[in-house]
Amino acid sequence: MKVIQKIEELRAELSACRKDGKTVGLVPTMGALHAGHASLVKRAVAENDVVVVSDFVNPTQFNDKNDLQKYPRTLDADCKLLEAEGVSFVFAPSVEEVYPEPDTRQFDNAPLDTVMEGKYRPGHFNGVCQIVSKLFLIVEPNRAYFGEKDFQQLAIIREMVRKYPFDLEIVGCPIVREADGLALSSRNARLSEEQRKQAVQISKTLFASVEISRHHTLAETKSFVAETIAASEGLELEYFEIVDGNTLQNVTSWDDSDYIVGCITVYCGEVRLIDNIKYKE
Repeated sequence: MKVIQKIEELRAELSACRKDGKTVGLVPTMGALHAGHASLVKRAVAENDVVVVSDFVNPTQFNDKNDLQKYPRTLDADCKLLEAEGVSFVFAPSVEEVYPEPDTRQFDNAPLDTVMEGKYRPGHFNGVCQIVSKLFLIVEPNRAYFGEKDFQQLAIIREMVRKYPFDLEIVGCPIVREADGLALSSRNARLSEEQRKQAVQISKTLFASVEISRHHTLAETKSFVAETIAASEGLELEYFEIVDGNTLQNVTSWDDSDYIVGCITVYCGEVRLIDNIKYKE
């Protein structure tokens, strides 16, 4: 496994691979890797001859400078995990390498990027599209792998690939959870022991809501989730929306769509956690 900081060096390595007829898989990450990332990597290694994992905390997708500063950076540990999984290249550039000048590109993915995370984190998805599109242009992968925990992000990346056509396949991979149900996230490392116990109530509530949904209206199910989180110690609900899984627009009845997903964001102390659950697919 090679760790590469420079764009041109990575391009040269991958060009040689492609000349040998090898397929290339890309797993974009911001580092602080965990078993959720490892699941993406395992699939990429199984489906491609060469796998590139980017390990880069992208500043343009943070609308909160404090959040950017606190985001964990663990490159050495990340590389150990990735080498064990059979990754070919780790791309770990500096901010200056990726953004030698400000990226002023604006990506229009409305209405996908105007709701939920887009509403509460203005500019976030434009930053995501900036870095992901740069990685696609640098790596030119056959396939790129993203986790379904970032459900809205995955939908927006699919839309970006349709609009600015990149010749690659976007592969969505299921949420990986701890044994108690908490969705794996790099941000979990910032939870205290007590907060970690409190945070599991998020997934417990979502799982319970699936059972509630079988015998209650959509509005009643939505109220159940909001009220349960509000009553849970240490948790503060930012939003819970039940949406069409393709358009990300709110639905008001279980009959409105064949693909319905509940998306939630909750603060546990200062740590912002996201999760989602599928009601119909």
